[in-house]
Amino acid sequence: MIEEKLDELGIKLPNPPIPAGSYVPAIRTGNLLFISGQIPMEDGKVIFTGKVSDENLETAQKSARMCAINILTQIKRELGDLNKVSKIVRLSGFVNSVPEFSQQPKVINPASDLFFEIFGEKGKHSRIAVGVSCLPLNSMTEIDAVVEFLE
Repeated sequence: MIEEKLDELGIKLPNPPIPAGSYVPAIRTGNLLFISGQIPMEDGKVIFTGKVSDENLETAQKSARMCAINILTQIKRELGDLNKVSKIVRLSGFVNSVPEFSQQPKVINPASDLFFEIFGEKGKHSRIAVGVSCLPLNSMTEIDAVVEFLE
């Protein structure tokens, strides 16, 4: 069912990105899955880099959407099946912003919207969206997630 939705949206999940540091991409505890921060990486390369400002808001939104797709990839890697997701609990969005930029929620919205579109009610989540002075590998965005799942 979820895979069909991804096909309808034209989304093909990439290979899961490899961690850029000393951590694991996901940890399970009870029926919660904590996904480490995902950056806009594809085929081992960061696609969207640099500081976010009013001038490149649309590009930053594409970056956030790519982070969400990488979260989906990590969920599938860990659970084997996206249909096991019972709730997207929380997203934490980080935006590599110039100091005067204050539209971080607009940047992260496409990631949230994608989860709503794919999972429906199960995709509604709590969220933060904050500006930061720097992100790993100079990526524009980084998003982590907490996901509830059924065995």
